[in-house]
Amino acid sequence: MFERPIVMLDFETTGLSPESGDRITEVAALRIAGGEIVERYVSLVNCGVRIPPFITSLTGITQQMVDTAPLAEDVVPELIEFIGGDTLAAHNASFDEKFLKAEGARLGHACRHAGLVCSVKLSRRVLPGLPSYRLGELARSLGIAFRGTAHRAEADAEVAAHLLLHIGRHLGQSYGLGPVPPDLLVAINRVAAAKVSGFMDTYVTRHCR
Repeated sequence: MFERPIVMLDFETTGLSPESGDRITEVAALRIAGGEIVERYVSLVNCGVRIPPFITSLTGITQQMVDTAPLAEDVVPELIEFIGGDTLAAHNASFDEKFLKAEGARLGHACRHAGLVCSVKLSRRVLPGLPSYRLGELARSLGIAFRGTAHRAEADAEVAAHLLLHIGRHLGQSYGLGPVPPDLLVAINRVAAAKVSGFMDTYVTRHCR
């Protein structure tokens, strides 16, 4: 499926911006290799902050849950070590990466992932014409079932991982590719949607013939 492992990441947070003091409350990182999820790192996170009521309403994550969770000082280094040098993916990748980098910087831990894949951008480019690219709507359109509760890190990361696998199979079947290099997904993310077909034709000519 993929030539090298990819780690799908999802955070639940107290808000939208680490620059404004928002912190992570839950993390799920799922390693994809050989066409399946092979390893998981999942944890609630105690960052020592208050959980806004609307976040509890959205996610079900309560103040008590995070107050008794492992400390960020323990979780974040373990998470960065888990990701290692693999390619990182997330459904809204810039959001999750900025929180990962901010939490790592607080503790003096630099991220080492090899590249970043946004499955929202990738879906728009590889699967055009769908009614919505929100994760839940994409899952319904493609027949991917949630096995947990939406807006919880592991359930969202698992659906996003299966979405990425679906995209990998689609690329392989559509263009006659063997195992898909993660670098190709990173490159497609950077191509304008209207130019993806031409980009892929050129890629196949250069690498597969």
